[in-house]
Formats: sequence, C-alpha cells, structure tokens
Amino acid sequence: MTIEPFRLDVPETELDDLRRRLDLVRWPSELPGVGWSRGVPLAYLQELVAYWRSSYDWRAAEARLNEWPQYTTVIDGAQVHFAHVPSSDPSAIPLVLTHGWPGSIVEFAEVAKLLTDFHLVIPTIPGFTPSGPVNEPGWEFKRVARAWTELMTRLGYQRYGVQGGDWGAAISREVGRIDPERVIGVHLNLIPGAGATSEPTPEELAPLDPAEQERTWASWRRQQEFASEQQGYADLQSTRPQTLAYALTDSPVGQLAWIAEKFATWSDPASPIDRDVLLTNVMLYWLTRTAGSAGAIYYERAHASYWGQPTEPSRTPTALLDLAHENFIPLRHKVARTDNVVRWTNHPHGGHFAALEQPAVLAEDVRAFFRA
Repeated sequence: MTIEPFRLDVPETELDDLRRRLDLVRWPSELPGVGWSRGVPLAYLQELVAYWRSSYDWRAAEARLNEWPQYTTVIDGAQVHFAHVPSSDPSAIPLVLTHGWPGSIVEFAEVAKLLTDFHLVIPTIPGFTPSGPVNEPGWEFKRVARAWTELMTRLGYQRYGVQGGDWGAAISREVGRIDPERVIGVHLNLIPGAGATSEPTPEELAPLDPAEQERTWASWRRQQEFASEQQGYADLQSTRPQTLAYALTDSPVGQLAWIAEKFATWSDPASPIDRDVLLTNVMLYWLTRTAGSAGAIYYERAHASYWGQPTEPSRTPTALLDLAHENFIPLRHKVARTDNVVRWTNHPHGGHFAALEQPAVLAEDVRAFFRA
C-alpha cells in the first residue's frame, strides 16, 4: 500500500536515440491523390516528423507535466502511476479522470486547470505509458476499475465521482457499477455499446419518435462506416498486439503514425488537436515502450470470459456529454437499458477527445452534473 513520489526525468541518451532514429527514417511510397483514405498521408507525416525533430521541445512538455504532483503505487501486481491534484477547498468532491487509447494523462492538461474545485485523481491505465508495461496478462477494463476503487481507498476518499471517454468510459462506468455506495456519479463522453450495432428493425423503430428513429439510422450508418473503414486497428490489437509492438517500439515514426491518424480522424475538423499535445502524448508511449502493452487492452477484453455477455445495469447516477463528431452515436433507448442517465447534454462541436477538443464544455458539464 506504499505510495511513492514520481517525477518524469527522461535521460538525455533516450532523446539522442530518438533524434538519430528520426534522422534515419525510411519513407514508404504513396499513390497520388489518395488523401486520408488509406491512412496517414505521406506529406502530412513528413511535415510532422520534421517539426518533431527540429522544433518540438520535450523538456518543456516534461516540465509542464511535472507541475502535477505524481505518484506510483502497486495494485494487484501492477505499478499504477497517477497524478493527484487536490483542490484548495477541503470539502471539494474527489474526481477520477480516466484516459483512453491512444491517449494518456496528457488529455487532461487543460481541463484540469478548469476543475480546481475538485480533488483530481488522474491515473494511468496499467500497461499504458508510466503505468507500463505490465508483467502479467489479464488487465482488461473491469480489472482496471477494481484497481481504481483500491486507489481511492488508499488516498482516503470515501465518496468520489468518475469521468472518462473511450476506455476511460468503460472503466468509469464499471467503477460506478462495482462501487455504488461510494461513487457519487459517473460522467461520460462516450457510452460503450450504446450505438446501433445491427440494422434497425421495424419492431425496434416502432416505439421511437421520428427524431429518435433518424438518430438510430444515423448511428447504424456511422457504425457501418467505422467497421468497414476504421476498425482495423482494434482487430489487430485484439488479436496480435505483440506482433504490432515490434514495429511501434522500434520506429518512432511508426508509433507517431499509429496515434496521429486517430487524433486527426476521430476529432472534430473544426477543433484540431495541437501538434505539441499530440507529440507529447506520443512521447509518453515511445519513451516507456508501451505501444504493445497499451494496445493489449483490446486483446484482454476480447479474450475475457465476460466478453459478449450481457452486463448488469448500473444504478449509479450517470451523465453523458454527447459531442456531435464522436464516432459512436448513442441511442437513448439503448442507454436506458444499461445506465441510470440523469443528465444528457448534446453539443454541436467536438469529437472523440472531449478533454482535448472541448475542455471548457467538458469542465462545465462535469461541474453542473456534480453540483446537482
């Protein structure tokens, strides 16, 4: 139960190695005029790598991250890294912010500045960045949720809230499900499994009003597009994460491309993510060599005994911030079967990375929910 202070302090030799690798990159060919349809465009990545090599300042990013008090503690055999940023108000609500893939605690740098009226706990998922690699299999999201409840116990918090998107949403919802006596509320910017996973049937559509019927069709169409054009990363990480790990751990440009594609295509074109933030996020994966162990959370879920089985509904009060450009359109009638949603906020901007794209909107929605 020991909690140890942690500080990022990357050896200069690691940065020298990165510079050498960026100087020696071998570029693939590219068909003319294909844009983003086959993945990250060559010119886009070449420009980003040139900036990474010549202008990006890791030491400045490292110093900004170190402004947060950070710690590590061993839970269930894994070293868990977390930032702990108490509010100046002793009576503030403790709030756990959980990132997803391909994110990290970097996602919360701006929103944390806006949530100073909460005691913030910002953990890194086991297997990811400073919480990785893990030394045994089985770190799927339910195990992570159990680790979070233990972390909050060690920090002495008897009641708390949780917030997350992507894997952070799955973990946060599970925390609310397994620790309902202590969790005040669950705030999500994605609800896993709440979209149309099969073509809508007349029987399903009949009880819905016209607007919800159209939303159901829109959810189905977006799900189909995602499955046919963007699902490959998840299929690969669900089946052969170790094979992929060799390429991403050996090539910084490969690691950059694997993550940059998601930041570009999953976000709202009207609110692009700052490239320094993107590169800092990539650096955390690169420097910790955790591309494989982070991606393996998909493998662990796909091979867990519960996968594909119905999940017991959560009775913990839940809020959803529904950003218009999120890949997965949630359906109210499906959400009602699995979650006790008491607040649903639609917003016309933002995509998958709510904390990066719309930090002020996210912070205000979190505050309004927990104030209620």
